[in-house]
Amino acid sequence: MIEFKMPTLAAEIEAATLIEWFKQPGDHIKRGDVIALAETQAGAIEIEAFDEGVIGEQRVQPGRQIEVGTVLATIFSSEEADRPLRAAKARGAVPGHPYERRRSARPPTVRPRPAERTPAGCQDAGGMLTINGSPSAWLLANGAGDPAEFPFDHARELRMSKRGGWSAREDLRKANGAAMLRSHREIPHYWVSHAIDATPLLDWVEAENAGRQGENRLLYLAPLMKAVALALKDVPDLNGHYGERGFLPSSAVHMGLATPLRGGGLVAPAIRDTAARSVDELMLAIAALAPRARLGRLRGSEMTDATIVLNNLAAGNADGIFPLIHPPQVAIIACGAAAPRPWAIADTVCVRQVIQVTVAGDHRVSHTLRAAEFLSRLSELLSKPEAL
Repeated sequence: MIEFKMPTLAAEIEAATLIEWFKQPGDHIKRGDVIALAETQAGAIEIEAFDEGVIGEQRVQPGRQIEVGTVLATIFSSEEADRPLRAAKARGAVPGHPYERRRSARPPTVRPRPAERTPAGCQDAGGMLTINGSPSAWLLANGAGDPAEFPFDHARELRMSKRGGWSAREDLRKANGAAMLRSHREIPHYWVSHAIDATPLLDWVEAENAGRQGENRLLYLAPLMKAVALALKDVPDLNGHYGERGFLPSSAVHMGLATPLRGGGLVAPAIRDTAARSVDELMLAIAALAPRARLGRLRGSEMTDATIVLNNLAAGNADGIFPLIHPPQVAIIACGAAAPRPWAIADTVCVRQVIQVTVAGDHRVSHTLRAAEFLSRLSELLSKPEAL
């Protein structure tokens, strides 16, 4: 028997509220299956199974706040789950499965008609606005767009201050602030910055998009991520985690993409095996991940798997940023907005599109020379984007 415990969802998240079980006693599960949903400061996060087997006892019921490490359920191997049934068959009796689910069938999900998509059911309760019912009402009240685009099928109660704004967003900002305070206090940072000619990258993306339409069009973020990941393979000191046993390098690059949340806050969910994916595969992953992150609908693995974070300030006119590392990672990459600048090529000065790239590193693991090597390799890769 395995005790399935509440996993660590992010460095700044110590507790969560269980919203719903997706798997019930008697259900067979495999590694990676989403078995429950929890509400955190970063929004709703899907909790995945780490083992294969059969759900036994659910020790935590929806609505309860749980800390990291709390036993949520027991998981039996298929052999353990079938042992009582085999013994009963040997005696000539065939009872029901010992972990047979004891719940009525869930009614089918029915999406509300457009006329019903109003924050109805809201009540004034002690200075708080209580929204009873489905997350569709919450999405609508929070300005998150058309609820029909996000097929939630569970019910929960969320509270919103009458002064406006969700307390969960404030909690997330506090949690992010605490994580950055820890980072600034505990990690001996250094920063290395370099201006990179991004004209070949932007020209290549424009040429590629000339033959593409709609969903197939590229953002330059996709080839930029691929180039960053490939450069990290050559400078592995920047990719991994630092813990009690020191630096643990990662053989794969699982790049966290810094994503602002609607209403404030920031998360950096991971796109796994970034270096091994094609540019088109990365574009699809970005398109799928970013909206779920902004709505707070992420998997636990996406919150914990990142080995490094990329913060890309494509919007706006900021030249650059000097970021803080997200513990337990050992580096972070930040890119300013592409902007025209005078650029010397041989004996000629011309105007090129330039991106300022900054590496923040952990002096316990690497040094400025390694960051400079990474930036040099990144510049080389971005000069030939067709080869990515």
